[in-house]
Amino acid sequence: MRNWKFNHIDFSTYPDYKPNDLGVFWAPEKTTVKVWAPTAQVVELRLYKDGNKSEAFHKTNLQKVGDGVWSTVLNGDYEGKYYTFRVNDGEWLDEVPGIYARCVGVNGLRGQIYNPNTTNPDGWVEDNGPRLKSFTDAIIYETHVRDFSIDPNSGITNKGKYLGFTEEGTTAPTGVKTGIDHLVELGITHVHLLPVNDFVTIDEEKPLDKYNWGYDPQHYCALEGSYSSDPYDGTKRIFEFKSLVKALHDKGIGVILDVVFNHTFYAKESVFNQMVPGYFYRQKPDGTFSNASGCGNELASERSMVRRYIINSLKYWVEEFHIDGFRFDLMGVLDVNTMKKIRKEMDKIDPGLILYGEGWAADQSPMPEDLRAVKQNTPQLKGIASFNDDFRDALKGNHGDKKSKGFVSGLVLREEAIKFGITAAVQHPQVNYGYIETVHSPWAAEPDQCINYVSCHDNYTLWDKLNQSLPKAPTAELIKRVKLAGALVLTSQGVPFLHAGVDFCRSKNGNGNSYKSPDSVNQIDWNRKNEFIDVFHYFQKLIQLRKSHPAFRITTSEGIRQHLNFCAKYQIGLVSYCIDTEGLEDDWKRIFLIFNGTNEDVAFPLPEGEFRVIATSDFIDEQGIGDTISNELLIDPISMTILVQ
Repeated sequence: MRNWKFNHIDFSTYPDYKPNDLGVFWAPEKTTVKVWAPTAQVVELRLYKDGNKSEAFHKTNLQKVGDGVWSTVLNGDYEGKYYTFRVNDGEWLDEVPGIYARCVGVNGLRGQIYNPNTTNPDGWVEDNGPRLKSFTDAIIYETHVRDFSIDPNSGITNKGKYLGFTEEGTTAPTGVKTGIDHLVELGITHVHLLPVNDFVTIDEEKPLDKYNWGYDPQHYCALEGSYSSDPYDGTKRIFEFKSLVKALHDKGIGVILDVVFNHTFYAKESVFNQMVPGYFYRQKPDGTFSNASGCGNELASERSMVRRYIINSLKYWVEEFHIDGFRFDLMGVLDVNTMKKIRKEMDKIDPGLILYGEGWAADQSPMPEDLRAVKQNTPQLKGIASFNDDFRDALKGNHGDKKSKGFVSGLVLREEAIKFGITAAVQHPQVNYGYIETVHSPWAAEPDQCINYVSCHDNYTLWDKLNQSLPKAPTAELIKRVKLAGALVLTSQGVPFLHAGVDFCRSKNGNGNSYKSPDSVNQIDWNRKNEFIDVFHYFQKLIQLRKSHPAFRITTSEGIRQHLNFCAKYQIGLVSYCIDTEGLEDDWKRIFLIFNGTNEDVAFPLPEGEFRVIATSDFIDEQGIGDTISNELLIDPISMTILVQ
């Protein structure tokens, strides 16, 4: 019986292999095979005619070539054949496709030898995503491939599939736009996709029998097959995903991938441990797997070949699939130096790639927190953003407590935490950090390091959270609170992030952890867009407002301190501030924003001068609403008011 404890091993002695040529690469005349397995005594390659059933028609042993690498060459054309490896390091490990598989058969059981040139849709060579002057120009919309189109009322033919994103002209029965046309109509700049790399818990032969978000990775460089029209042929999923990317790029929308480099679904049985036991994972002092991910293991990102693997995987997604950015799940598990190296290597390819992640872990790690990419270390991570969970909880209440409240649900004395989000978590002399419950100092050096949000795939949707914390509130009041939350996220400095469907009050029927709940819970109900069309239009106008006015997306922390001033006397339950736009290239000279989280009308004294009302609780009109005003304004309950000079 194998002992899966590794406290007797010094992994730093393992050889480091620098070339980026590991894997299985097809050419018409030969297929080259190269893997890193430094502890192996034998590495066997097996070839198959299909991805899951037939017996191997050929077996051969790889040759050791140095630096822990084993290699062989298959002469002839092996396109369309499948393969696995089996390592013997004193005893035989399990048969796996290896860690470098880029194309796999059904359920990722076997790698597939393929010609990448056959996977490109028409026009792929010319395909490019949008590039922004600053990351603060981005407006990110998070969704899940299956959720996006699986609703029977989506009007989309390829329901739950990559190709669902390529269909134009789709509508719900009520006539509202769905799918990609909805994204264009809303005006977002980037779609953030929950994991699309091959994950374990969905049987690709029966893709609708179960549901999962996909945070259970199996192969990091191969695509998930349950979203493909044909899970048996790995080239189909590559072609169809590239078609998704190109369809969004053709509409001027970037594609950001959610990547899960903090853990794997399997520990002992993972492709990593079946090729190089122990090396890719951190261990506790007793040699067992540590668990900062909360999922049974954590990757040892600080080890040279793990870091190299992560970076080369990201390069592959950018170069082969034209990906525009990455969101790192539990980024706080990864070490700071790896994240810095990722930014440096991505910049060599394209400095316009957006990088952000969760600046926390789910459990304790043997690596000290000051060495990991947690939120407090964000200033060290130039060009990498962290989620502003402080702002999220200040807006709607603690994410895990369905009854807790925040500013948009009427809880007062959260004003300083709201100011913290408005200023993108950077240092601002008018924010009193001692009055913020979740954090006591700024943690972003620049505004492009702060992702502002009120909801995401995790925890309750905004609508469900408000429903549960305000059970007696009428629907009309809850709508106002959703609008107020959207207004705060989309007018604040930093990078705004929207959970798909928040723009029409998405509900998961009160489910706060829907990672494996059925489609009836997770699907985007497109009929709600018509039901809450005024909310959609409000979000649409907020996005247009943000795009039109650089004052809402100041690019530097010094610029925020210079131009953004909390210029009015404090009133409990209200947050107000001015933006003086000189030097920001904005059409408006001065912008005055007032957010009222209370249920009361508030008489509010205005700064000196005459103002035009641009936004109220229900309307946004950049040309102005009504006559100019001065001296004092009655602020509606549960509202954003914008005035400009």
